[in-house]
Amino acid sequence: MSFIHDDFLLTTPAARRLYHEHAEPQPILDYHCHLSPKDIAENRRFHNLYEIWLEGDHYKWRAMRANGIPERYITGDAEPYEKFLAWARTVPYTVRNPLFHWTHLELKRYFGIDALLDETTAPEIWKRANEMLASDELTVHGILRKFRVVALCTTDDPTDDLRYHQQIAQSGLETKVFPAFRPDRALRVRHPAEFNAWVDRLAEAANIEIRTFDDFLEALRRRHDYFHQMGCRLSDHGLEYCYSDPCPHATAERIFNETRQDKPATPEDFELFASYMMHFFGKLDAEKGWTKQLHLGAKRNVNTRMYLKLGPDTGFDAIGDWPQVDRLANYLDRLAQENALPKIIVYNLNPADNYAFAALIACFQDGSIPGKLQFGSGWWHLDQKEGMEWQLNALSNLGLLPRFIGMLTDSRSFLSFPRHEYFRRVLCNLVGRDIENGELPDIPFVGRMIENICFHNARQFLELPLE
Repeated sequence: MSFIHDDFLLTTPAARRLYHEHAEPQPILDYHCHLSPKDIAENRRFHNLYEIWLEGDHYKWRAMRANGIPERYITGDAEPYEKFLAWARTVPYTVRNPLFHWTHLELKRYFGIDALLDETTAPEIWKRANEMLASDELTVHGILRKFRVVALCTTDDPTDDLRYHQQIAQSGLETKVFPAFRPDRALRVRHPAEFNAWVDRLAEAANIEIRTFDDFLEALRRRHDYFHQMGCRLSDHGLEYCYSDPCPHATAERIFNETRQDKPATPEDFELFASYMMHFFGKLDAEKGWTKQLHLGAKRNVNTRMYLKLGPDTGFDAIGDWPQVDRLANYLDRLAQENALPKIIVYNLNPADNYAFAALIACFQDGSIPGKLQFGSGWWHLDQKEGMEWQLNALSNLGLLPRFIGMLTDSRSFLSFPRHEYFRRVLCNLVGRDIENGELPDIPFVGRMIENICFHNARQFLELPLE
């Protein structure tokens, strides 16, 4: 029997039935990813396994560094095949790391390869995979069809002209591809040069001259409107913690004006400005019925030497340990008091906060929408079997698991769609074990719940224009 077999991760008869009869048939709605709209628009064809598998995957890069692989074979100038061989040498050392599962699941699902990857199997795997990548089945459009991706949402800056999304919409591609509004750069008042260059791009994108703080807000509103016209129904924020200090308009205006004059904001002023802007963005999302995503808890770029050498998103981000609950509670409460609380998904990176987040979210369910506030799936360092189970257990104990909108890839790689399968197997194994233990009845509702978590809940909740 191959390592990745039909009942992989499914340890009970009930788990196997739930997966094969209810989870496996569902298509994919990948509502948060970092895939390139350009690659989708141009139907990119990957020339080799390095391009599609290792080119931007900082999960693998971290493992390779830990295995003593020199940077030349990770992000440096080594040939693609040399980098692939360095990864192949690392794979056996990833046992009990989710990379071991993901690697072999991806080899199986994309290329039909059952062999375990190591130095001895690497040459044949490289040859076979590269031959298959030359086929239309494994172009970007072919991959989206192969995995039955109904829709996906990319992550896009407000200044993006969305021309690739326009091209995709006109291409006849069966998969719907929507932008998601990620205005993190609007908070960067501690870095005037970066902020001011971005504000100038925002002015051009919004076709408005930004002289005042009110002009700045109007430009953001215009871009929010344009994203909505392009099918966007989600925003996203990557934050250390949720900024929620009360900040008068005049104070935010002063901080904006000082930054435009190249004066960096103090830490205190940054907190105030970020809080004002997050409140502003919350109200924009509520007005349009969007879903706001809050990714909380990442401590980014902790290795200064490597950050200066390679830049962000290269594998040097950790789990932060900030007080989260008071700030998030204040943010949600202020919006709720103004009847301006949008649908929200909160993703937590520190497992110590799982139960605190799940309990807090339940305080702001208002009866208007089932599961209006969502405790999002295991994210980043928690995007693995144990982390998924932790999130599912916290949600089950303090909320309503049947209303959960399920999994996403959060990935830059077109080889990541099996993460949906991975999650579905973990979910079915967890629920199936409860059935086998007599903790849940074996009733049709449980099967429908699995189907809804895997696809239908997200489709209904997010209200994407799929037709």
